[in-house]
Amino acid sequence: MNRINRQVPSKTGTGCIMQDHDQKLITLLHNQNEEAIALLIQQYGGLIKSIIRKQLTVEDQDFEECLDDTILAIWQNIGAYDPAKNTLKHWVAAVAKYKAIDYQRKQIRQRQREQSYGKLTDELFSQQDAREQADLEELLAPLSAEEQKLFRQYYGNGQSSKEIAAQWNVRESWIHNKLSRGRKKIRHMLISRSEV
Repeated sequence: MNRINRQVPSKTGTGCIMQDHDQKLITLLHNQNEEAIALLIQQYGGLIKSIIRKQLTVEDQDFEECLDDTILAIWQNIGAYDPAKNTLKHWVAAVAKYKAIDYQRKQIRQRQREQSYGKLTDELFSQQDAREQADLEELLAPLSAEEQKLFRQYYGNGQSSKEIAAQWNVRESWIHNKLSRGRKKIRHMLISRSEV
């Protein structure tokens, strides 16, 4: 009679059976073996991605950054995983959800900052006398010619980002990114001026 040699899956404290692949992944993570990352992505990458996408409304760059941070958090915090409390799948899902929530909070704070800088920029563009025009030119000095044109259209002429995107034949998100980067350049210039 042929006997098949099989490992018996271990039980967690929740009564769930721990799969062999989970046990292998946990061991690799505890040993900080780089194979663990590939195995983690193979086994739980789809789950992690779906949780992040569900929680966030982000651009691809932010999504990838959140995904990388989630994998790193799992790698660094595997010691906090307790098989007696839940399965590895549920723990990974919880880590992904909390990382995505952190990113969501970060996005909200960033949007609030951008709105306040946008209001400041709006106020600067609303005044058009000769002295203020000179100040405006100085304010726009750190920007490229393209960024200056974009700022004038958006803030000076009051065109919407959608209209500008259609004129320039680019995505609206590109317009928002350019405006955000331009505001950062202006902010850095203003900060460096105040430090002098």
